[in-house]
Amino acid sequence: MATTNDIKNGTVLKLEGNLWSIIEFQHVKPGKGGAFVRTKMRNVRSGKVVDKTFNAGIKIETATVDRRDYQYLYQDGEDYVFMDTSDYDQLTVPGTIVGDNANFMLESMMVTIAIHEGSPLYIELPPSVVLEITYTEPGLQGDRSTGGTKPATVETGYEIQVPLFLEQGTKVKVDTRTGDYLGRVNE
Repeated sequence: MATTNDIKNGTVLKLEGNLWSIIEFQHVKPGKGGAFVRTKMRNVRSGKVVDKTFNAGIKIETATVDRRDYQYLYQDGEDYVFMDTSDYDQLTVPGTIVGDNANFMLESMMVTIAIHEGSPLYIELPPSVVLEITYTEPGLQGDRSTGGTKPATVETGYEIQVPLFLEQGTKVKVDTRTGDYLGRVNE
């Protein structure tokens, strides 16, 4: 058992038989009345996001979540196979849990998997990944203006918007939370 004062981003709570992961929280102390904690939570199973307010200091039940690093091996039908690099155990995660993260995962990439009572809850990717552009329309001479973008397909098959001057074969840094282009990577 914990209290609302222990809430942090990433904390997993047990509420009404469901597991909820804290995305954002804010402790509020108004001039009048009691303090409270305003949270934004995601249902770990369904992905639904809700706002909930707790009175300060009340007891809440937290779930024990084991977060471990795994290496992504391969996709097996709808499922994804990961390996724990410390003991080489393999873990199969359903595609519904991987979700949009599959757009940014390359083989042998390290990810963090949160596990509760033996079943995977969600996958955390690094904030950004480097991916190679496998297809994009060629840029025209003079397309060096700022602000213009075009679609480009990266090596995972995902389509992102990139500046007009980028060409096929260029490695780019991509934000895994939004899918936004962050910059070109020179190797």
